[in-house]
Amino acid sequence: MNPKESFQQNNNEETWKKELQNAKKKSKRGLQLYEALAILIALIFFGVPFYFVIINSFKDRAGASQLNLSFPENFQLLENYREVLALNDGVVIRAFFNSTIITMFSLSIIIIICSMAAFVLARRAGLSKKLNYVILIGLMIPPSIVPTIWLLQSLGLFKTFPGIIALEAGIHFSFACLLYTAFVATIPKELDEAALIDGCGPFNLFFRIIFPLLKPVTSTVIVLSSIQIYNDFENMLYFFPGADNATVQLTLYNFTGIYGTEYHLLFADVLLISIPPLILFIFFNKKIVDGMTAGAVKG
Repeated sequence: MNPKESFQQNNNEETWKKELQNAKKKSKRGLQLYEALAILIALIFFGVPFYFVIINSFKDRAGASQLNLSFPENFQLLENYREVLALNDGVVIRAFFNSTIITMFSLSIIIIICSMAAFVLARRAGLSKKLNYVILIGLMIPPSIVPTIWLLQSLGLFKTFPGIIALEAGIHFSFACLLYTAFVATIPKELDEAALIDGCGPFNLFFRIIFPLLKPVTSTVIVLSSIQIYNDFENMLYFFPGADNATVQLTLYNFTGIYGTEYHLLFADVLLISIPPLILFIFFNKKIVDGMTAGAVKG
């Protein structure tokens, strides 16, 4: 190859590299533009309603009744929240306690039972094929109100903490069990065989070896199930009625009436009951997607 041809080839390679770099820069700029647009749309759809709730919880009754985004003329920050917490002998505080108890115990039952059931289903293929249809039925068919009330009354569990906890755990069993089953399937069976050879029993095998490996999917179950149980309105209304059994979502009824609605207190209550799920989501948001997709590809 003569020097002239070599020079042309080098020049073509440099030109091709420059064009490739320019194309990458344009692609990166386009991606950044789409990301900025997506963030803007998310802020409009989620940020504006959240701002609406916050700003109206700072207003007085007359200002909040206008239901607009204007800045409050008279700030009643402490007054509104103090009145909400003191209403009906502290019904909101009692509701926080009730919802926390129901959520924590329901989650404990869901995590323990679903993880153990998933381990059996993932290790026994024949049993898994038959029971998966039963588990899917739990996702597709919601509980009937009247038969469930009759069953709870027959067992003496209607309007009791054990009854509503068992009900919430049963409702969320199917979804959590499917997540756990998909994740356990990615854990190699050789790990079980090695533990059994070393003299590890079935329960020690699960709780000392398998269960610690389920942290990603357990975090996902904690976030998704706890938010659903904490924000449950319909089941609490039907199966856990009573003034002493108030939960956070039912406290919203205290600020609405036939002749008017106290929107400033209603929005303050909405903001208060939204804080715990928001904090939980902030701490576990990175693990939600990992737990949801961990069992998608078996390797």
